[in-house]
Amino acid sequence: MLFWVLAALLTLAASLAVMYPFLRGRRKVASGAQHDLSVYRDQLAELEQEMRRGLISKEDATEARAEIGRRILRLEQEDSPGSWTASGRTARAVATVAVLVVPVLSWSLYALTGSPGMPASPLEQRLAGDPAQATVEELIARAEAFLASNPDDVRGWETLAPIYARLGRYSDAVDAYRKTIELSGASAAREAALGEALVGQAGGIVTADAEAAFARALSLDGANPRARFFMAMARAQEGNAADARSMWNALAADLPEESPWRQAAHRAVAGLSAGPREDDQPGQKDPTQEDLAAADQMSPQARQEMIEGMVSSLDARLREDPSDTDAWRRLLRSYVVLGRQEEAADALQRAVAALDGQSAEATALIDYAETLGISRSE
Repeated sequence: MLFWVLAALLTLAASLAVMYPFLRGRRKVASGAQHDLSVYRDQLAELEQEMRRGLISKEDATEARAEIGRRILRLEQEDSPGSWTASGRTARAVATVAVLVVPVLSWSLYALTGSPGMPASPLEQRLAGDPAQATVEELIARAEAFLASNPDDVRGWETLAPIYARLGRYSDAVDAYRKTIELSGASAAREAALGEALVGQAGGIVTADAEAAFARALSLDGANPRARFFMAMARAQEGNAADARSMWNALAADLPEESPWRQAAHRAVAGLSAGPREDDQPGQKDPTQEDLAAADQMSPQARQEMIEGMVSSLDARLREDPSDTDAWRRLLRSYVVLGRQEEAADALQRAVAALDGQSAEATALIDYAETLGISRSE
């Protein structure tokens, strides 16, 4: 009941605050008229003094007195009760009704469509209710409240970490996995899950911290599929397509048909260009990690010219024939290897435009670019 009383008082106060300028409008006019009338009377008194001193002729004084008198009469007529026109009264009435209708209409709509009889449900009360009736957010809040009081509960952190990851709260997931490892020790599953959360936190890039976590997982269990998958992704993002392809194929071969990681490995291989092949034509090959290593014996200038020539040749060919999706993949990876993110983003834009934006080929190329850390918004 107290809530409704307070709500009514607040509504009334808000309505009066809006109506106040309309209610005091006539008073403002009257106050201004009185001031003007006082000024005109002072002007008449000054006119009489100037006439007695001979500073103004009698004819000019009579004329000025008549003009001031006309202004006084006009002002008194405007300030009279009858001067309030029908249009002015109507405008004020409409404004007043409009101000009053808003709260009345809103309260009526709430009474029809809302739930005024529903009891209050504070967060603390909801958290203490039946977990089966709680939302995911309430369950997370309940777990967080419990862990705030029991920070050494390993089971709580281990339960909450994957939930954070599924909800996209990767920073919280990273903290939770690290807390779990700190309290219960490292395991291949925990280190691999930490690495995946770090990849999510970095927007899909396998960072040095993530790769270190996957390496620790593989040192504990060399067959861990999660760690093997992301280590292959790290090789792909470095531009080493051959190693990435080999690692994903080996992963798929070691896993049963129903394994989700086997399916993920097949999809990754399908989206990965094969890199240099025997049937590659001269000038179509992009500089891979092996090419860069072989160029170590060259002078810096010669090495740079070689790499730039390969990339320029591939880029020029795609400007003439932009339908080759595999060539677009090689060009994107080349720019990433060279650290030229802006050119990579520009090439992606050109490729998507050439492949008709919404086509399956353009969508697949965008997905591949994301594995390399290339965004269309760059």
